[in-house]
Amino acid sequence: MLRIVLPKGSLERATLDLFDAADLAVVRSSTVDYKASIDDPRVSEVRILRPQEIPVYVAEGLFDVGITGRDWIEETSSDVVSLGELRYSKASTNPIRLVVAVAGDSPIGDAAELPDGVRVSSEYPELTRRHFAKLGIEAAGGSPDVLAAKVQTEMRKWADLVREKNIRLEQ
Repeated sequence: MLRIVLPKGSLERATLDLFDAADLAVVRSSTVDYKASIDDPRVSEVRILRPQEIPVYVAEGLFDVGITGRDWIEETSSDVVSLGELRYSKASTNPIRLVVAVAGDSPIGDAAELPDGVRVSSEYPELTRRHFAKLGIEAAGGSPDVLAAKVQTEMRKWADLVREKNIRLEQ
């Protein structure tokens, strides 16, 4: 009996439509319910989870089959076998293209010119770390949420220092 995990979010509707077209309708009590079912004796369990979690859960054996983006398989370095590429995937022959962007007026012309400790914000922190490591650069940072939290922490520290030292700021 198969344990299946399907993606929530941008791939969700197309995935559910794909299963409907195969006469394997995915049923759940509401659109926010993570537990679902398929009325087929070959399927024992269906979950709808975030795509970034799926390759890890399949690699760990929690599910037999999962549908996710190739980007999340690469990001998580999950040891899974890709059985194919679905027509609605965003993948191409080069499924992941890591783009390094700097400000338009930056003198940096190539990622290899960035200094060690450069702060990088990326949805894919592990792919980013591995990319910069290949260039011999140690990059700091993480996801946009992680970077935003670090910035907020630094701002609080500076605000506390300004108050503590009775510094007046020019407007």
